[in-house]
Amino acid sequence: MTTDISITIKPQDEKNQALINAEIFKALDKKGISFKKEEVTSVFVKKSIDARHGQIKILLRYKIYIGEEPNGDGETLPVWKKAGGKHTVIIVGSGPAGLYAAFRLLEDGIKPVIIERGSCTDERKGDITVLESEGKLNAQSNFCFGEGGAGTFSDGKLYTRSNKRGDIGKIYRIFVEFGASEKILTDAHPHIGTDKLPGIISGMRKKIIELGGEFYFYTLCTNLIVERSLSGVEMTAKGVNLKNLRTNEEFSLTGDAVILATGHSAVDIYKMIAKISPSSLEAKTFAVGVRVEHPRALIDSIQFHGKPMPQAAEYRLTTQVEERGVYSFCMCPGGYVVPCATAENQIVINGMSSSGRNSQWSDAAIVVERRPEDIPTEYQEQAQKAGCPALAGLYWRTALEEETFRQGKGQFAPAQKLTDFLSHKDSTTLPETSYKPGVVPSRLDKWLPSEISRRLEQGFRDFDKNMHGFISEDALLIASETRTSTPVRITRDKESLECLGIKNLYPAGEGSGYSGGIGSSAMDGEKVAAQISGKLKVEN
Repeated sequence: MTTDISITIKPQDEKNQALINAEIFKALDKKGISFKKEEVTSVFVKKSIDARHGQIKILLRYKIYIGEEPNGDGETLPVWKKAGGKHTVIIVGSGPAGLYAAFRLLEDGIKPVIIERGSCTDERKGDITVLESEGKLNAQSNFCFGEGGAGTFSDGKLYTRSNKRGDIGKIYRIFVEFGASEKILTDAHPHIGTDKLPGIISGMRKKIIELGGEFYFYTLCTNLIVERSLSGVEMTAKGVNLKNLRTNEEFSLTGDAVILATGHSAVDIYKMIAKISPSSLEAKTFAVGVRVEHPRALIDSIQFHGKPMPQAAEYRLTTQVEERGVYSFCMCPGGYVVPCATAENQIVINGMSSSGRNSQWSDAAIVVERRPEDIPTEYQEQAQKAGCPALAGLYWRTALEEETFRQGKGQFAPAQKLTDFLSHKDSTTLPETSYKPGVVPSRLDKWLPSEISRRLEQGFRDFDKNMHGFISEDALLIASETRTSTPVRITRDKESLECLGIKNLYPAGEGSGYSGGIGSSAMDGEKVAAQISGKLKVEN
């Protein structure tokens, strides 16, 4: 027989296998299960830490086999086939949705052709180094754009609550196959790390090419090739118009389907869809705010109650202020703050951690919920004039990023001490920061939209009640965090997953508005690819 059990141990006992075995046997006894110790095989499933109530506990979950061998159900990799010449699917974007869509297509021997506006990971690494050290932005190759998508160089967090969307275990196993630590299979909050993920993504690309897939780097999707019905009402995507950004060569590719997996920062793609089929876009709730950075030692002390632990502490905070959510997002323990603009006149902030999570800082986005009805009238009117009301939030987000740039200096970001933000005064000095290129003092409390700043102010006060010491002279606010998700959704049919206004076009991942983060985006890409594969089999 098999059963699942969970046990709780102290941190110092984590490597004491004899004690762990004794706790497993106790748990089986409590469940009323009869067994002989020599017939019990335990398979470790998940680890998490509970630091509530001033007592640190480690929670371990096991699958127990009694009188039988572990069967390994669901633990094997999929079988990928060499792509045949019969079917081709074009995938715009090489983030997790695009890459995992490619692998899913290869399970059925369908050829994926991946279009990426940015560079491969090796070149992208150099572009990011220049951005951080010199403040020079490559608009096509940066923290957001390039092979692997936004998560490749900005953390590699895998945790998702969207397990019903697909097999998250399969996603993790494929990452492990290409070099990720096996810890991601069992950690409660799995994390690959920015130092590891580029090599993993590069290995994925090489495997896809080995199996017959193709990659086009520094290639921009400029338009869809759309076939209209005789009535002119129905549209079907047949391919894409492209431009090589290095040679300026323009060319086209056609295929059996087009997957749009372009991420939350590809503003031009939303505008492209708006011109072709404005009704295919709808406004959605998103969030904006700032990134708060503390000394890691302070956050560790608060969360672990002053007790030493081998790993950096995490936190998750949420409150309601004036009927809108205020919450932490993308918390980076032992991490860094990084510049994530995609245009010369923007400043956009994000966070990341290496696999060791061992920097001297810990940071998180603290953001305020923004609903479509919250967008100021001028941006709603701008969207109306453009013929697509759904773009209003996108126009407002862009305006905030440009205002942040004006308040900064080049890619030096505007910043204010948390205590000064709450006291509404200038910061005469700023704490040391992980952010490169650097920060400049700025009155965030004055120029951030008042509906954002006042909610942030109350939110910080609420958070300090749960994490006393969160409000600290050493805490730094850096603006602006605007890319937590997209303000726009590309609508799609619940069954076919096709774009509602353009048949044969399959929005996927964060840019579609149907997922958020690496794990859920990868599952979404798989789901879309499986739908296409099933359709092509039926047609044959």
